[in-house]
Amino acid sequence: MYCILVTGIPASGKSTIAEFLSHALRLPMISKDRIKEDLYDLIGFQSREEKVQLGIASMNIMYHVAEQLMKGSQPFLLENNFERISEKGLFTLLEKYDYQAITVTLTGDYRTIYQRFLERNESPKRHRGHVVNDCYPEKERKKEPEPIPYKRFVEGITMRGMDSFTANGPRIVLDTTDFDTVDMEELVQNIDICRRELLQK
Repeated sequence: MYCILVTGIPASGKSTIAEFLSHALRLPMISKDRIKEDLYDLIGFQSREEKVQLGIASMNIMYHVAEQLMKGSQPFLLENNFERISEKGLFTLLEKYDYQAITVTLTGDYRTIYQRFLERNESPKRHRGHVVNDCYPEKERKKEPEPIPYKRFVEGITMRGMDSFTANGPRIVLDTTDFDTVDMEELVQNIDICRRELLQK
């Protein structure tokens, strides 16, 4: 059986692509960020350390749900900025249930996507739990947190392996520097080819 992993660098459009593919391919989608947002709203955090713990919990929940689908031999889609710290839990499940993962990696021009990252954090649509680190819910909205410098943005990507991650199956690299030029139908076709090849093995 197979699953699809939508991963890549911050602000590359993972949620948008994952939601599109989930609808187009009629697959259940599990998003780590969506789980985190629920935990932020239900539990909240009072420090950076507590926020990190909620991130770990959301990853564990994501893998737990994925395992239940694997037990039923169901295809599904995971959306997360998979990195080296995420590998062990995922690879253990893929091996245990004999799943092959199609990895869709979103990347592009770092400078352009960094600007998108900054704009996203300033957007009122962005969940505040992703933006602030010291306390959520905020008792009062303070001055916006200082954005991370471009150099640290790039170091985070390269050191954590965000755009080099791949699992045990085919990998599709998608350039989302200019989202308007992304051919969604071609992406679906490429995934369909990978799915058919995997199911024929």
